[in-house]
Amino acid sequence: MSQTTRKELLAKLRRRYQNAGLRHKGKLLDQAQELLGYHRKSAIRVLGTAPVAGAPGIITGRPTRYEPSVLVPWLRPIWQATDYACGQRLVAMLPEWIPAYEAHERRLPAEAREKLLEASPRTLDRLLAPLRGQGAGRSLTRPGTVLRHQIPIRGSVWEEGKAGWLEVDTVALCGGSVAGEFVWMVDGVDYATTWVEVRPIWGRGQAGTLAALQDMEASLPFPLLGLDSDNGGEFLNYHVMNWLQKRTRPVFMTRSRPWKKDDNAHVEQKNWTHIRQCFGYERHDNPEVVEPIQALVKGPYGQLLNYFHASLKLERKERKGGRVKRLYGNAQTPLARVLASPEVTLQTKRRLEQEKARLNPFALKREVDRSLRIIAAMRRVRP
Repeated sequence: MSQTTRKELLAKLRRRYQNAGLRHKGKLLDQAQELLGYHRKSAIRVLGTAPVAGAPGIITGRPTRYEPSVLVPWLRPIWQATDYACGQRLVAMLPEWIPAYEAHERRLPAEAREKLLEASPRTLDRLLAPLRGQGAGRSLTRPGTVLRHQIPIRGSVWEEGKAGWLEVDTVALCGGSVAGEFVWMVDGVDYATTWVEVRPIWGRGQAGTLAALQDMEASLPFPLLGLDSDNGGEFLNYHVMNWLQKRTRPVFMTRSRPWKKDDNAHVEQKNWTHIRQCFGYERHDNPEVVEPIQALVKGPYGQLLNYFHASLKLERKERKGGRVKRLYGNAQTPLARVLASPEVTLQTKRRLEQEKARLNPFALKREVDRSLRIIAAMRRVRP
């Protein structure tokens, strides 16, 4: 019996007991003993006395400084525009996103603006906790065995402090069924700067994947030094190997261990934050959507991710006994890390800064949403 049911039954017996005769009171006491497990004397005391009113609640501790009713209505649209960033990333993004919101939407009250800029990551997470939700993902990797033994597993080959070492992966926009042809997304993330490039391809053929990788390299603000993939056949093939090796400065090609997703942890994370959160799990089986998706990811969506979305990077791990503590650096945008990288030329840095100065994240977000609606409508049209 639940506590709610127990309280309701006790209140009903008490009302009847107070107005009953001597014989009927005995029957009510029998019911209290049988149903509620009271001793006879305890049943007499409980049914014969009025319920004790609870004392008024006393609020202890510090007064509330960050009132949700004041801050959440202003924080919510900014948080949604950042694609639901965590508190640590929001702290780094709000000094730039709040002025952009005021320039594109409306001005925040002085109190809300001041408190949002002062709030800690934990405070922002507490404010947003009731609004959060979670999703689930799936993975599809078709093994590539031809070159597996010729391509080394990534180890100490990478110079992980330099920009230009990419982890790549493919994500299926299949709607839960891999039958037939549909759009795949090639996702690449630079290890040092977290710079992201995404490209759509029709099917998962080797030629299409190679064309996407070549286009991604052309858009990088730094030279490509190394490429690390899973064991899928779209990457482990002679087309990709020849493209990487037959150049003046060959590019290293490495792979992860089979069934070890942690080896590609950086790109696996971006598969969710940069592809699934944007394009979802619906099936994109109309080849005409490839072109608008390409324009979106190379234009406003790519600019939004690389110029305005801050990310966290693990600096080191500390082991204390049997526990491992992960220590992260301050959240930064990929552009900020690119501007601090010695591998990027001054001309490229100047070009990127000038391009960012002309952009507003809320205008980009609105353009992304408009393009996604067009893509969703085209996706539903069968060729």
